[in-house]
Amino acid sequence: MSHSELPFGRRNWILFGASLAVIGLGYVLLSIPPADGFLSLTAAPILLVGGYCVLLPAAILVRDTEVAATTVGVDKDAASA
Repeated sequence: MSHSELPFGRRNWILFGASLAVIGLGYVLLSIPPADGFLSLTAAPILLVGGYCVLLPAAILVRDTEVAATTVGVDKDAASA
């Protein structure tokens, strides 16, 4: 059995954490009592759509340069030159 590392780098995990924070904040704002207020009617859906449709896919699709360099087999110094 060969040892395989995850294809995600530091940038991917930061974007994933940011997407979870934005989605969580969206749900918190959605639960604020006046259902016809700005936060629950406008800001919360914008945060939820941004978290689910922008940040979460970006966290999956963005390639980290050091992970891409080691995956291809190129030396990190040669990839940055």
